[in-house]
Amino acid sequence: MLKRKKIKPITLKDVTIIDDGKLKKAITAASLGNAMEWFDFGVYGFVAYALGKVFFPDANPSVQMIAALGTFSVPFLIRPLGGLFFGMLGDKYGRQKILAITIVIMSISTFCIGLIPSYATIGIWAPILLLLCKMAQGFSVGGEYTGASIFVAEYSPDRKRGFMGSWLDFGSIAGFVMGAGVVVLISSVVGEQNFLDWGWRIPFFLALPLGIIGLYLRHALEETPAFQQHVDTMEQGDREGLQDGPKVSFKEIATKHWRSLLTCIGLVISTNVTYYMLLTYMPSYLSHNLHYSEDHGVLIIIAIMVGMLFVQPVIGMLSDRFGRRPFILIGSVALFALSIPAFIMINSNVTSLIFAGLLLLAVVLNCFIGVMASSLPAMFPTHIRFSARPAPLTSRC
Repeated sequence: MLKRKKIKPITLKDVTIIDDGKLKKAITAASLGNAMEWFDFGVYGFVAYALGKVFFPDANPSVQMIAALGTFSVPFLIRPLGGLFFGMLGDKYGRQKILAITIVIMSISTFCIGLIPSYATIGIWAPILLLLCKMAQGFSVGGEYTGASIFVAEYSPDRKRGFMGSWLDFGSIAGFVMGAGVVVLISSVVGEQNFLDWGWRIPFFLALPLGIIGLYLRHALEETPAFQQHVDTMEQGDREGLQDGPKVSFKEIATKHWRSLLTCIGLVISTNVTYYMLLTYMPSYLSHNLHYSEDHGVLIIIAIMVGMLFVQPVIGMLSDRFGRRPFILIGSVALFALSIPAFIMINSNVTSLIFAGLLLLAVVLNCFIGVMASSLPAMFPTHIRFSARPAPLTSRC
């Protein structure tokens, strides 16, 4: 006769009770901080046409755009390094401290882009300094989204984790909307020539005060209950002369959690290809390839993003009722089936069809990002959650 394995009953120690006030404060601070980070990161894509002329003036317009967007891609190569660095620190010292550090690095590096002299002033050093600032941004982002999503997930009750997590990417999109709106406003006020001469610097200068606000919000946060419980367990083990408790082990991540890693990589690829294609590349594509004015192209994307903001929390709320998997499956099938029709409509150069094509891509993107912040952290245990997530960041390259 087979012995039944005795299951340890659940006790009060296994249940995390979170004060509603602390929960709202944590979600608000994480989402607003994320919005400020992605404002910094997104502004570059919306002024790429100007940066190409400022930092690569000797090239023809097509090469200028390629060079500017090529520089935008550099942070994706650095992200895994930042993710690994901040991941190890985040699992050892806590999520809150890392979120404070990343917003400081992002704000300073973005502000410094606005200080870089043009190619006409310092020659080749202009694009080199731009590259260094973008590398610093990438290093920061490597720990930012991972840390913020883990922070929100560990603070949220199970039955509302999808809804609470959806506000993190609500903040990301809001940051892009804010960045796009600032670029259009400044461009329309100062005029095209003045914007090329000096106006493009203003959005980057705004990163510093926004960073200070974000740092204030995050500095006031308490550590997540899940991580604090992990720390208490380790300290209790020390007092009792036992092992320190679970430690970060990349061997464990690769051998015991490889299925979660592969799933994570697939989700990251699907989400980020759609994300940056729609929100960062499309404004440049509309102006450069379809000959829309720069402001007109950005305004179309702003309208799309505002619509996404309304849909985002709805998908998060529905995922708490029906699960995350249905939305991930719908997004995956839609990405496969609708991408080509969407691009055919966009290339038609008919405004209504362009808008419809962009809406199709936005629906696909909402299916992914509506559940991403709640899905990815749940794939790994607390003690390796921050360290395991940077591995899929490599797939963003």
